[in-house]
Amino acid sequence: MAAPTARRGILIILSSPSGAGKSTLAGRLMAWDDTLSFSVSATTRAPREGEQDGREYFFRSREEFQTMVAEGEMLEHAEVFDNLYGSPRGPVEEAISAGRDVIFDIDWQGGQQIRNSGLAEDVVSIFILPPSIVELEKRLRSRAQDSDAVIAARMKKSRDEISHWAEYDYCLINRDLDVAEAELQAILTAERLKRSRQPGLMTLVRDLNEEYEART
Repeated sequence: MAAPTARRGILIILSSPSGAGKSTLAGRLMAWDDTLSFSVSATTRAPREGEQDGREYFFRSREEFQTMVAEGEMLEHAEVFDNLYGSPRGPVEEAISAGRDVIFDIDWQGGQQIRNSGLAEDVVSIFILPPSIVELEKRLRSRAQDSDAVIAARMKKSRDEISHWAEYDYCLINRDLDVAEAELQAILTAERLKRSRQPGLMTLVRDLNEEYEART
């Protein structure tokens, strides 16, 4: 029988309000399946302690970032809390053309831009909800990364972010990280098994029919 044709990669969009757990879950999903690629975003914000250029983010000046946007090098971009964030187009298109699945840890604005792009058919979008607003603020404070003013701004913005949950293919409530991780694994497994993502099926069924004919 002929070998199945390689499928295109899936663009896995994870979005949530800050503190709901999308970055942690993205990391767990990649630890579960090391064939996954992570779409490293570009940003104009300053690196935090321990962050490295090209690992957590591509750290760029505002001028450099705006030049990338003007030259069509960004798949999506947005301004969040006075900083620009975006996904470089080249590495993403290269990955999915090679059949590698790519995770995006982005907000609803970036997710919307990708879903409205020429790559929309490759997208699986997942929104992560917190179990409560009290728990959301608790998680933000436990990170010890932001000032009280920044936390207040993130909490204020979270209501608008949550309002976009219905635009996504899936919506998970992150009450427990282990449960949410298992649900993400199930979603990815099911999406990979969709008939439309198994290009070798037509060839396989044709070969099966030929075997039937050979037996008669």
